Amino acid sequence: MKYRVHQQHVKIAMVYFGIAALLGILLRSYAIFSFDFNYRHMVHAHSHIALLGWIYVALTTILHYCFVKRDTVDKKYSYIFWSTQATLIGMLFTFPFQGYALFSIIFSTLFLMVSYVYVYHFWKNIDPKYKHSKGLQCVKAALIYMIISSLGPWALGAIMNTLGPQSIWYRLAIYFYLHFQYNGWMILALVGLFLFALEQRGTIVPNKSFQRFFWMLNVGVVLTFFLSSLWIEPSALIYLLAGLGALIQLFAFLFFWEIIKNEIINLSLSILQNLFIKTVMLLVLIKIVLQLLTSLPYFARMATIYLEFTIGYLHMTFLGVISIGLFFLMDYFGLFRISKKLYRLYFLGFLITEILIFYKGFSAWQQWAVFDGYTEVLALTSLLIPISLVLLLVKNRS
Repeated sequence: MKYRVHQQHVKIAMVYFGIAALLGILLRSYAIFSFDFNYRHMVHAHSHIALLGWIYVALTTILHYCFVKRDTVDKKYSYIFWSTQATLIGMLFTFPFQGYALFSIIFSTLFLMVSYVYVYHFWKNIDPKYKHSKGLQCVKAALIYMIISSLGPWALGAIMNTLGPQSIWYRLAIYFYLHFQYNGWMILALVGLFLFALEQRGTIVPNKSFQRFFWMLNVGVVLTFFLSSLWIEPSALIYLLAGLGALIQLFAFLFFWEIIKNEIINLSLSILQNLFIKTVMLLVLIKIVLQLLTSLPYFARMATIYLEFTIGYLHMTFLGVISIGLFFLMDYFGLFRISKKLYRLYFLGFLITEILIFYKGFSAWQQWAVFDGYTEVLALTSLLIPISLVLLLVKNRS
């Protein structure tokens, strides 16, 4: 019964992913069809449903499935889950029409409060047999980062009322939230769940090696926040700390790969699941190389001036590293089956749109002429993503 509940919850997360992807198509079609909606408001709806609808719901469902006691009465979890859905639907029907305003802020605030309740419920009901799990140690750190990230939204209200939305602190609060969401909460949760999968198959990670990796990764997460502040052209020390953070993260993941590369065989993965892992590792490497580049003043300014580079980086992180990581976990734990053909369709859409976004950034940087029909091609190829997601949902409908 519990297994089926989690399957249904993962399907709901995938529905949010499909909605976020369709909102993305609307945004990319805005200039083509001259739609009568507020572009900025729709961006808020797209980003909130992608991060909080798709990724948050999928991750929290898998965490609950893996770590919470099987005999726990799930009424409380059910209340938490459906309360979360109420706040998400509220955001979906307010952000597109009013952006950050009274009702959308109310639903966003309620979401944060429910997420705190989830963390408390999860922590209180962890199965005692996992108390020494190294995967759980990563997951606990991830949940702490999720709470830390929420300081950004809480600060926004005070900043808007005192300094105004044009203040640098307004943008820094948003970047603080985003950074600790994807570099802290989401990526550490994925790492923790992957380690949990290895532990369930008998892999024993040496404690000394794990602690070395764990602390390197966490130091890297904290220091790389400074990358998000380089657009204000701070002192040389901030650039140095940002670069050091990216370098430590690189060493952390290379060290992690050394620890687990010979243990992956214990998971008895399918060809597709192996492909998921290799793709995620490659994208993580590209992500960290980009972080290292943007710690240099020249490239930091370039990322600020040419927004396509930042958009491409964020989409690579969310649609690539995190979403493909979630595809692996959902398929591995049997909560949602990923078809090889439909994944190829998804990845094709992801790859082509990433190339197009970075191409436009390079064109602006090098003052190349963008080819005719660029906007139409980007919108059309973006359609591959929601199409693949809808077909995956149809395939998993039973």
